[in-house]
Amino acid sequence: MSAHAQPNVSPGDYLAWERRQETRHEYVNGEIHAMTGASRKHNLINGNIAANLHARMRDMPCEVYSNDMRVKVNATGLYTYPNIVAACGEPQFEDAEVDTLLNPLLIVEVLSASTEAYDRGAKFLHYRKLPSLREYVRVAQTEYRVEHYLRQAENHWLLTELSGLDETLSLVSVGCALPLRELYERVDL
Repeated sequence: MSAHAQPNVSPGDYLAWERRQETRHEYVNGEIHAMTGASRKHNLINGNIAANLHARMRDMPCEVYSNDMRVKVNATGLYTYPNIVAACGEPQFEDAEVDTLLNPLLIVEVLSASTEAYDRGAKFLHYRKLPSLREYVRVAQTEYRVEHYLRQAENHWLLTELSGLDETLSLVSVGCALPLRELYERVDL
């Protein structure tokens, strides 16, 4: 999220404006924030995760979105663009534009220097308010490290940390196992 914000915008005005933009913007607390670009490593990791999830979920009633599916957290009013989002069953959208998902089951964020503190802190606080969310995954791009949060109860999350290429990320909510070696394919650290 960028430090440059446009304050005091209504959610409706944000959506109308955002749908006309060529670049993506996040909306939180009445402010619009420009999203920053991503590094080569970030793009490789993101692509690897999306491709692996798509391949493994091909025969499931799930959809995987990468980068451009906006998610709304109704409880807090946040509109954001996670790196990877999965929804299973019937996806629910805010309106007929079908561009703002309300019921993600899985969210994955690839950490960047400019967004890491936000992804770890305030953004995860927002995500935890999504009743549908079962798993939140943060993937480092400066080292082989994945942090996997699995919801156990409404306000109880279990953290599992993975830190080697021989480890495997088990995504219970979507019934997939992703070896870290595949997530970090072609990524030199």
